[in-house]
Amino acid sequence: MTDNIELVLRFHPVGGEDVTVMSADFADETQAVEAIAQAIHERHGLILTRARYNRETSENPMVINLANIVSARVSTKDTNVTGQYL
Repeated sequence: MTDNIELVLRFHPVGGEDVTVMSADFADETQAVEAIAQAIHERHGLILTRARYNRETSENPMVINLANIVSARVSTKDTNVTGQYL
């Protein structure tokens, strides 16, 4: 198993509130952005096996439907001003 870091994935849907997921599925921000971009391009859901929804304490597998996502931010810090956008 690799030493993945916990990343903050923030998704902004077409309508509604942003969704924040903490995930340890990726080695770095670039890998996470590439996985999100590929899932959007292929019209698939993003599958996370080590995720925490909205800062919950326990990790769970999760599938995120990216069909109505306008933008996504990936960051190592949970702030509104850092990270990469798609």
